[in-house]
Amino acid sequence: MKSMRDFVNQGMELGLVKRVKAEVDWNLELSHIAKLNEEVGGPALLFENVKGYDSPVITSVCTTTQRLAMIMGQPADSSLTDLYVAWAKLGDNAVPPKWVDKAPCKENIMMGKDVDLFKFPVPKYYPLDGGRFFGTAHFFITKDPDTGWVNLGTYRAQLLGKDKLGTQFIKGKHSDIMLKKYQAMKKPMPVACIVGCDPLLFILGAARVSAFTSEYDIAGGIRGEAVEVVRGETVDLPIPAHAEIVVEGEVDADKFMDEGPFGEYTGYYSGVGTDPRNFVDVKCVTYRNNPIFWGTTVGRAVTDTHMTMALSYGATLWQQLLAMKIPGLKGVYCPPEAAGRFIAIISMKQMYPGHVDQVLTAAISTEMGAYGLKTVIVVDEDIDPWDIPRVMYAVAFRFQPNRCQIINRGRSTPLDPSLPIESRDITGRLLMDATIPYEWKHKPVPIELDPEMVKRVKSRWAELGL
Repeated sequence: MKSMRDFVNQGMELGLVKRVKAEVDWNLELSHIAKLNEEVGGPALLFENVKGYDSPVITSVCTTTQRLAMIMGQPADSSLTDLYVAWAKLGDNAVPPKWVDKAPCKENIMMGKDVDLFKFPVPKYYPLDGGRFFGTAHFFITKDPDTGWVNLGTYRAQLLGKDKLGTQFIKGKHSDIMLKKYQAMKKPMPVACIVGCDPLLFILGAARVSAFTSEYDIAGGIRGEAVEVVRGETVDLPIPAHAEIVVEGEVDADKFMDEGPFGEYTGYYSGVGTDPRNFVDVKCVTYRNNPIFWGTTVGRAVTDTHMTMALSYGATLWQQLLAMKIPGLKGVYCPPEAAGRFIAIISMKQMYPGHVDQVLTAAISTEMGAYGLKTVIVVDEDIDPWDIPRVMYAVAFRFQPNRCQIINRGRSTPLDPSLPIESRDITGRLLMDATIPYEWKHKPVPIELDPEMVKRVKSRWAELGL
């Protein structure tokens, strides 16, 4: 899979993508259809008749595990945790991108005064949104001016004018770190915003990939082949050759426009009005013939955003924990309902006193866990971390509040609605030991079925009419 068109074609063959031929309005109607469809586990929707436009919009690309498996090239019956394992295994085999001279993303070019972002069917998602958001299922490409490290990062992008895109480069994120370097050099930062691409690149753009590692390299490892890239028209950045829409421009750290508000993946707004934020001064737009605009409803779980974060954050946490060489790790799960980032559940085999505490503190010390992770639950090896009813069983019958740890100061995300809007820099953390302590001499005796009787009963299952 190299492009959004590959995803559409494969998805149509498997019944995972549905064409919507009826006219729909980009103003709220499209997003509401998509959201209601997502809430019943429906297919990805390709809206082919958007009011006032002659190019399509696709939504709900990543909202089911089956579609995530298709994107990663894994078996259709893979669970989310199966995908974690595949990600961790394949993502270690970095494959750098491959430069090409010609690319479909260059079929059409708008330069300078001809740039008009209103040419594309950009949706307005929710009534209280500050406007239309060009970037929801997208990513920005930036490059470190010192090392040449190329980063793919997903940061919302509001349509503020025909050649202006609002941004929200959150403090401490990789693009923000790079922007500060350009600010010190008194230069604007070149950027490219990609809408419509190989869905894996969007997933990686939203992932917590370690600094100085390019998401392109990980994508190549997962795909088993290099991502094809081409140079921008006005920016010296590697652009996905098969992208649908490429917006090239500059971000000046000292220039601002009013931006927001926006309905976030937490199910709440991160602000009540507009805020001055940096913006992209667009210099050029290239796009394919009849480009497919990709959007995600964001909002309340579970949407593309929650599923991609559950996959990428959970896989990254698992990968980073394995890299610590801690013995006894069995599995990890970051629930989509918690956007894959606020709660982590880890299963382990205890091997020595203090082993659980080591794993609990290790989780919040990883690159992924250090940012926004609020609750870590560790369970024994007989509990699958994705089996939420069994996890609740462990919390009920193995957890004691006086064995939990509370960390008062950790790095938060400005999108966490459990904190006051004006003070979202610091979060607390809860580390829950939901295991039977290793050092207990007298452990609870579990109730178990007799193995021979289980075999006997299963052999009579059909006879019993069950």
